Amino acid sequence: MLLFSGVSAIRRNPNLYSAILALMLAGSVAGCDRQKAAGEQAGAPQANISPGEAKAGRGVETFEHIVDRANAGKAAPTAAFRGPDDAPVTLAAFRGKPLLVNLWATWCAPCVAEMPTLDALAAKEGKRMSVVAVAQDLQGAEIVDPWFQKAGLKALQPYIDPDNALLDAANSALPTSIFYDADGRELWRVVGAIDWQGAEAKALLAEGGV
Repeated sequence: MLLFSGVSAIRRNPNLYSAILALMLAGSVAGCDRQKAAGEQAGAPQANISPGEAKAGRGVETFEHIVDRANAGKAAPTAAFRGPDDAPVTLAAFRGKPLLVNLWATWCAPCVAEMPTLDALAAKEGKRMSVVAVAQDLQGAEIVDPWFQKAGLKALQPYIDPDNALLDAANSALPTSIFYDADGRELWRVVGAIDWQGAEAKALLAEGGV
């Protein structure tokens, strides 16, 4: 897995692609270090960051991202995670229309910064596509549900993946947003925070017919 924090980049199985991706994001604040966050979550309780607080501090425009098409055509992973009702679910449940899966965590500043724009996208395009934000917090619903209650999002629901199964399958950093077509095949992914109401995001979504 590729993990970014400041200028650091680590992958369990290094290869040329990971080295190139690391160089592209080196020095940016595009991603978050899951290993560091795991230590923080295991210690003292964290002060959760709400979308409003993130916007007041560092908006999504201050974070960098890249568009990655290396996995185009790859089938969505079969890993199970948990839905708002705490029942197990897989990405196959969303087939039939385009799907945008956002992998994020409450402790990840870039993740939180883009959340209001992702929520606005879900509210606007909910009939044409599915938008699913899956939290990778190791404490699961214990920390994610209160965050959602505080955030006041209108369309997104609190999906959780405390085992990080989707993040492992994606082999990427946080935040990562992956777009799948109606048949569950990846078209592109955005690694890092992006304004989902901006022109670049709209152009990307248009590629998938949204």
